[in-house]
This record gives sequence, C-alpha cells and structure tokens, in this order.
Amino acid sequence: MTEQSKIDRKASKSASLFERADAMFGLEKLGPAGVPTDLPDVESRVPRAVGQAAKVSNRAVTEEERVDAQPSAPVAPPPAAKTCERKVALSGPHQKIDRVVLKEEGLIVPEDPVTGLLEEFRIVKRELLADARASSDASARRILVCSPHPGEGKTYCAINLAIALAAERDVEVLLVDADVMNPSVANRLGIEAGRGLMDTLADNSLHAERLAMGTDIDGLFILPAGSGSAHDAEYLSSARTAEVLDRLTRGAPNRFVIFDTPPALAASPAAELAAHVGQALLVVRADETSRAALEDAQQLLSACPDIKLLLNATRFSPSGRRFGDYGERE
Repeated sequence: MTEQSKIDRKASKSASLFERADAMFGLEKLGPAGVPTDLPDVESRVPRAVGQAAKVSNRAVTEEERVDAQPSAPVAPPPAAKTCERKVALSGPHQKIDRVVLKEEGLIVPEDPVTGLLEEFRIVKRELLADARASSDASARRILVCSPHPGEGKTYCAINLAIALAAERDVEVLLVDADVMNPSVANRLGIEAGRGLMDTLADNSLHAERLAMGTDIDGLFILPAGSGSAHDAEYLSSARTAEVLDRLTRGAPNRFVIFDTPPALAASPAAELAAHVGQALLVVRADETSRAALEDAQQLLSACPDIKLLLNATRFSPSGRRFGDYGERE
C-alpha cells in the first residue's frame, strides 16, 4: 500500500484546482535544476589556446563572417599589358636627289618607265621582303650588301635595291653608307654628305635617326658614312653599334635598313656588321670573282644567318633573261 496524505476538506472547498494540486503534490518544488557549485574548472581541462578561442567565439557568427573567415584562394595578378614600342622616326635634313646624276650612273630613276633593270631588282627585293616578313626578328629587316673585292658592283646594287624597295607601299628604306674608307653613296645620288654612322658610334650624344636624311623619293632615307678614324673597327665591334642599329628599326616593322659596306676581303667592317643583320647580299661579278674569294667572303660574313648570292654583270642566261648589264661600276 502506498502512503496517502490526508486531504484538508475545508481548505479544498475554497481553494482553486491549481492551489489544491499545489498543496497536494508540492508543485512549488518544480523548476529548472540549480547549477551545482562544486563543478570542476573547465579551463583547467582545456588547453589555454582553445579556451581563449572559445571565449572569443562566444557569440553568434553571421553568414557573412563565416564566409570571410574561409581561407581565400590566391588571386592571380592581371596579365601584363603588351607594351607597344614607340616608332623611332627618321628626322634628319631633307635632300633632293639629282635625277640627272641617277641616269649618268645608270641607276633606277623612279619616275621613268619600267626598265629591265627595275624588273631585275624587283625579283631580288621580293625574296628579301618575303624572308624579312616571315621572321619575327627585327634584324631580318637589316640587310648587308657586300662583295669579296672592289669593283664587283656592291654599291651599285645597294642603291638600286634601296630605290626598288622604297617603291613598295607603306615601306621605309634607310640606305646606310657603311663604307667609311671609300664612301660614295651620296655622290652617286647627287646629294651632300654630312655627319653619319661613324659619328654616332663615336659620340653617344648623337642619334643616327636624327642624321638620316629624307629625300624626294618617297620612302627613301640616306645615312652618310660620317667621319672615319683609325678606330672605326673598334667602334663597329662595340656595344654602341648594337644600340644604334636597334634604334633604326625599333617600333618600325615596315622599315628596312640597307648597309653598303666595304669589300669583305679588303676591310673588316663587313664582318663586324654581319653580326647585326639578318640577311646579307653577297655581290659577285660574273667571270671575274673566283670561287676561293667567294668562299672566303662567305666565311667572313658567317655571323649573318642568311647569306644570299647576287651574280652581277652576267652576259648570258639559259632562260634568255638577263639580270642586267651594270657596266664597270662598283
């Protein structure tokens, strides 16, 4: 039998149902349990770093904070913008080429009707243009014209090639007289020569592009040889040469530079400049230039990656087509 408590009948008549239940079952003792006072210290059982982190994080974390707390992936830097090289303009004094002198020298006259000579140099320039445009190297637009010996026609061919190239649309041609020992480009064009290539190599304050003379032949510019000295070979082999020649083609993809150099077997400038050009045109005279001289000249120009042979003053062609009679001119 369970023990039953006695019910106060008198009190139950006036008390409400809740009051009577409280008196009978002791509802005042119900409620949340009290927190014991003898619990062990939590921090004593947790490493200090974790306990500190728990204190710091003792608040609600928003969704934005949770996302920000995630380690972010490294952000790749934006791709560097391609820098466009600024074109170095040729800004020397302007000269008028004497057409009478051109005819006397047997050179191409731009305004005259098309001749066999012009057609022949059109064939020559096409191969040079094709190879230059197929290359991404600016040096391919720097062309050296040379010969093994004097009197084989290298200056004659260099001038005609420059005039033929200048006739191309949207093309600039700078003809450089690099034959310091025997400069003749200016005389054959009927213009006055001033300071030029060797002056810029000897004086760092001078710029070759400011000495390059414009002409009344559209697209044709002339850089004279300048003042020679006993140290020309040393100037040409210096780092200054690479800097000067680089500026002549910098930012100008349609500019061609043609160098008329001394004969390869007579002086060293041709071999020095061969290291700074992408194409070389070796002019040999039919029935005169020996094979040994040709091979020796080719060896001296071996720093150039592309050496082409130009046979000058031929008098017979199996196809019946003549390259041109250039006479006894060099």
